[in-house]
Amino acid sequence: MIDPGVHSKVKRYFIWEERMRIGNLAHAAGVSCDTLRFYEKQGLIRSTRAENGYRTYAPETAQLVGYIRTAQKLGFSLAEIGGSLPAVWNAPDPDAAVAGLLAEKIKVIDERIAELQSLRKELQERVRQTCPLSRG
Repeated sequence: MIDPGVHSKVKRYFIWEERMRIGNLAHAAGVSCDTLRFYEKQGLIRSTRAENGYRTYAPETAQLVGYIRTAQKLGFSLAEIGGSLPAVWNAPDPDAAVAGLLAEKIKVIDERIAELQSLRKELQERVRQTCPLSRG
């Protein structure tokens, strides 16, 4: 689920440093600094402050941002991602945890498709009916 290019970009930044500043993380993860600040405000990622006040991030944060971005592309809301993140992150088998989330999302999508098909059918039937507001 995570962009494989993120790992190689992150590796380059950690040859000399144990933690990454916001600009380096943004570049490695392919997002803006504002996006990272927003994710942090939403509780999806965490930073610490260096003595100079700069935000610094652990190496695994780049992988986490990749996960968040991919989940968003697959139709998960940030609330859904945030709600499931601890379970996936701490799962003994993250692949199985993600597979379970994806299976649940497929069920939700299938239910929504069925609702929309029913609505479409009703609308098609009503197109042929007389408007109840017509005066005649």
